Amino acid sequence: MRPSTPVPGRASGPRRIRGTVRALAAVAVTLPLLGAAPSPPPPDTDRLQQAFAVAAAEYGVPQSVLLGVSYLQSRWDAHGGAPSVTGGYGPMHLTDARTALAAAEHHGEGTEDPRGDDARPPLRPEARPPRTDALPARLTTLPRAARLTGLSPERLREDPAANVAGGAALLADAQRRLGQPASGDPADWYGAVARFSGADDTASAAAYADDVYEVIRAGGERITDAGQRVVLAARPGLAPDTSAPALTGLRTASAAGTECPPTVSCEWVPAPYEEFGDGDYGNHDLGNRPVSQPIRYIVVHDTEGAWEGVLDMVQDPTYVSWQYSLRSTDGHIAQHVKAKDVAWHAGNWYVNAGSIGLEHEGFLAEPDAWYTEAMYRSSARLVRYLAEKYDIPLDRQHVLGHDTVPGPTSGTIPGMHTDPGPYWDWAHYFELLGRPFEATAGRHAGMVTIRPDYAANRPVFTGCENAGEPCATHGSSAVRLYSDHDDNSPLIRDVGLGSAPTTGVNDLSSRASTGQQYAVADRWGEWTAIWYLGQKAWFRNPVKQPTAVPASGLVVTPRKGLDSVPVYGRAYPEKEAYPEGVPAQSVSPLPYTLPKGQRYVTGGRVPGEYYYAVTFDESSHRVVTGEDLYYEIQFGHRVGFVRAADVTVRPA
Repeated sequence: MRPSTPVPGRASGPRRIRGTVRALAAVAVTLPLLGAAPSPPPPDTDRLQQAFAVAAAEYGVPQSVLLGVSYLQSRWDAHGGAPSVTGGYGPMHLTDARTALAAAEHHGEGTEDPRGDDARPPLRPEARPPRTDALPARLTTLPRAARLTGLSPERLREDPAANVAGGAALLADAQRRLGQPASGDPADWYGAVARFSGADDTASAAAYADDVYEVIRAGGERITDAGQRVVLAARPGLAPDTSAPALTGLRTASAAGTECPPTVSCEWVPAPYEEFGDGDYGNHDLGNRPVSQPIRYIVVHDTEGAWEGVLDMVQDPTYVSWQYSLRSTDGHIAQHVKAKDVAWHAGNWYVNAGSIGLEHEGFLAEPDAWYTEAMYRSSARLVRYLAEKYDIPLDRQHVLGHDTVPGPTSGTIPGMHTDPGPYWDWAHYFELLGRPFEATAGRHAGMVTIRPDYAANRPVFTGCENAGEPCATHGSSAVRLYSDHDDNSPLIRDVGLGSAPTTGVNDLSSRASTGQQYAVADRWGEWTAIWYLGQKAWFRNPVKQPTAVPASGLVVTPRKGLDSVPVYGRAYPEKEAYPEGVPAQSVSPLPYTLPKGQRYVTGGRVPGEYYYAVTFDESSHRVVTGEDLYYEIQFGHRVGFVRAADVTVRPA
């Protein structure tokens, strides 16, 4: 990568800078100016709305454009000054990746073998730290905004009003550089919006601008994470000049060869299928899905690497692979492995062989960093497309987080990865998928869907910066589970981890996640108990602000006469199913059991299946399917499998 070239700041005299600072001060602290009588301060909940109005007027940017861009970046949230996964700050997601990286430490979240196939030696490629020597311009917009406004980088990071002004300055500068007038008509700002995205190709810039104008046409109202009420009036007839991105001088990227919906920007950046060394090859396996075997899962990951570095890694035959990468700043997608082929990404070969992996850009080690709306939307469009194409149910037992993929064997459980973590907004993601988590049964149903209010749900986590120290307060999809109906009771223990449960951000032992479904085990006042890892696990569930909603569905329980049944991390065939030349794989249970009298929600029945692919020559590859059938269940935080012959299925 070449070092990014600083963009010269807009010529701005002292009067403009002083005027901006005065306007921001009026919004932020309502100080009297030049001896004049102070204006009445805006209501506490309207200050961000006024900041948009002030910045729009100061820089000549239509307020609807400023609001639309900000919504696509952050949904108008400030996140308490915490950086996003790509070092973006504030409502405008002004990026200062170098500063964010300098303040972050790397915290490992697992030592799994991404391939997860016992028939081959473990694959553990060396982790590569993110580079800061050649950050692209899209990751350094905050320093540019500082030059344009005269405001300090610290203020742009920490003060939402200043951050909005910085975004307005960048939009105005982009409009000027395109040779366009500072028009009051939002239809004239399509090119500047496209440039604001930081995209390096015309398709991505146009897709980003299209999303912004979709937001403007629809309008909206929201209470932000800081309690600010922001309103964007709908402009249903707004039709911008969409030819403007051609003026930006960006490269032309081709979607040829990709398997993406037309509603996203997508390009083909192939992962190599190559031989290297002594009989080794990488970094995926050729297949013939869904003809040879169905695609059952989509796995959501977080890269923990910057875009350019991630693309370098996936193009290395000695590294691992996944099907798609998604860029944070604008939602651009790169496809690396065809859906028919098997990528090495989930740490469990059974899941790899039946899944498509999506890596979402995020190179900060701060687990409470946030994700942009642009990436959420692009990812949701891709997942909807894949789910329809391959008949994948849109639920949490088929759209998996990497953190819900089970360890394939007992020894692998402690090393399994924990991304995308407790701060991925599953509720919002599934709303974008068109499958919101809603009540589907009466109040006293025997099954629940975990569904806390993301913004109000703020469990304490530790270890984001230093071991044992509390993380920054942050909205979360995670719900903490206790051994009794008391916040002071012990946390639920996961025997597979072999360690005492903690509030660590990467400790999944006593945690349920939004969208996951469990059978109700008990109720006590404002508390609900669910069956979880063979235990009763309690969480607070008040009627006025519920943490879960009633649900209907199917559950499994041990068949009559069995005191308990084993739980597996993979659904492999019985020994007799393997043909000559294909070594039988162990069907070894995990250190868990499903006891008599307990019930677990099932995501459906699956066959015992194993994909044998251990050589570069695909003529030896085989899909082995047995007579044994399994049910996938939500057993703890992760899913698991039980043999169909061991259980009875019934409505919850």
